[in-house]
Amino acid sequence: MTQTITVIRGDGIGPEIMDATLHVLGAMNLDLHYEEADAGLVALEKHGELLPAQTMESIRRTRVALKSPLTTPVGGGFSSINVELRRQFDLYANVRPAISFPNTKSRFASGVDLITIRENTEGSYISEGQEVSADGETAVSITRITRTGSERIVRYAFELARSTGRKKVTIVHKANILKSTSGLFLKVAREVAAQYPDIEANEMIVDNTCMQLVMSPEQFDIIVTTNLFGDIISDLCAGLVGGLGLAPGANIGKDAAIFEAVHGTAPDIAGQGKANPCALLLAAAQMLDHIGKPDDATRLRKAIVATLEAKDSLTGDLGGSGNTMSFAKAIASRV
Repeated sequence: MTQTITVIRGDGIGPEIMDATLHVLGAMNLDLHYEEADAGLVALEKHGELLPAQTMESIRRTRVALKSPLTTPVGGGFSSINVELRRQFDLYANVRPAISFPNTKSRFASGVDLITIRENTEGSYISEGQEVSADGETAVSITRITRTGSERIVRYAFELARSTGRKKVTIVHKANILKSTSGLFLKVAREVAAQYPDIEANEMIVDNTCMQLVMSPEQFDIIVTTNLFGDIISDLCAGLVGGLGLAPGANIGKDAAIFEAVHGTAPDIAGQGKANPCALLLAAAQMLDHIGKPDDATRLRKAIVATLEAKDSLTGDLGGSGNTMSFAKAIASRV
């Protein structure tokens, strides 16, 4: 049966890497149908708003979106488009794999294969209670953690471990200092972990986690944590394996899922064919897993690895002399 995907081309290098990704997916003969929708600066210019109603309706209808990076204008009362999408569709689980790839400029050319699962809807990013005193000397912001939010993100992590054959979940917290908020997260996480005796669970304070990731990332399998800590840790993990150009992300909810390249729009190289499409291609692989095509997801990942190993038409950031589409064509030839 044909699966319809909402496609958001995005801003800056977004359209280029989306064209490259769709070229590779097209070569795989996956019986996918694409419904294009606008968001970001393109949408603002065409529709007068960053997230048009028709785009939101498309995602509600298809329940799956593949998204290139978007620009949120600075100032002017514009809120983050990504945060708004997560809020509108209750995309509570942010899933960020970090895997060593061959022939990349990374600290760890092998041995890293982990997933950071970050709670996406609460914690320090709720944007509530933020105020600055009249004299400008004091700022206050609320951090909110709930039992419901903690339970579902930790359960998601353990269920993912079980379904993918991973063996360990590391619960990352700061409950030694943040005894109410991080303390509640850790308490609930322990309760959930006890329900999965087949999966090893360990606990680690966030600052130690960062040090351990830099020293010996191979000890980690799945990390689950709260919003702010997960945001920082997932970027740290991307840095271990070559940067955001190799960092896909999934935002998963009960009724919708959005898959994206987590890097920025890079307007300075837009239209020049310099952009590395791997992050969006790897996000597309996550999407294929999500829609029930795990064999095709594996096929896509293997084609990316084989192309990197062959150093075939790689983009400049990977040490090659190819361009965005030539790199995509090299991958497509191996799927």
